[in-house]
Amino acid sequence: MKRSSSGRLAATVSALSLALLVGCSDGGSTDSGDAKGASKPDAKALSTAELKKLIIAEGEVPGYKVGAVPAGRAKPITTASTPCRPLARVLSGLPPADPAAQTDRLATEQQDKDPTDGATSLDDMADGKFEDALKRSMDRDVTTVNLSSYDGDGAAKALAVVSEAVKSCTKGFTGEQAGTTAKITEVSGVKSSATGAQSVAFEATVTDGNDGNAAPVYGEVVRHGNTLASYYTVNIGAMMAKKAYAVSPRVVKAQSAKLK
Repeated sequence: MKRSSSGRLAATVSALSLALLVGCSDGGSTDSGDAKGASKPDAKALSTAELKKLIIAEGEVPGYKVGAVPAGRAKPITTASTPCRPLARVLSGLPPADPAAQTDRLATEQQDKDPTDGATSLDDMADGKFEDALKRSMDRDVTTVNLSSYDGDGAAKALAVVSEAVKSCTKGFTGEQAGTTAKITEVSGVKSSATGAQSVAFEATVTDGNDGNAAPVYGEVVRHGNTLASYYTVNIGAMMAKKAYAVSPRVVKAQSAKLK
């Protein structure tokens, strides 16, 4: 088997280290909806126990395995950029602002068959076949879903901060994750799912400072009354193949249905 592809893949995966927080669209307004469904000033946040009943569970998202977010996932991204901090939080699988209560789940897209099933040895996959097979085996959306609830109009204010951050941080920001510096070189608004009362979606380009490899990751925050659903999706195989992807529509649809 040729080994040059392995080196290229290692460099690519290194560039994506910021995106691996769980360890392992067309252009348009980033803000969907208006003040409809606004929370009442005296609205009380849901408790953690209530949120756990509302977040997606195994068997509720067709084609996805849903489970707990691994306790051993990498530390959240931190940044000295106050305006961009809400985006760093969403890309860490966290709510954009501190809530009264929160809970989360991990939804992993399933594949019917491992692309390497037909190979008898690594040598059978020479001339780029190994790299292609690896890309296909990793071509699956992995989405972190976080539900967070706020008192009063806290959810609306938190969503507004995300919308402003997408506009203010177009040139990206520098973050730190587990002692490693990472660069978000570009942030742009993308078409949101238009679910809930309001929603904001964005694409962030993660770049490896060593060799300039870059890849996109995606986030979306949706407000349902005084509760926010924050989504963060990464697809390593799509990144390697430079294939378009987005926040998992099936995951958003299933979660939104539980929050109606």
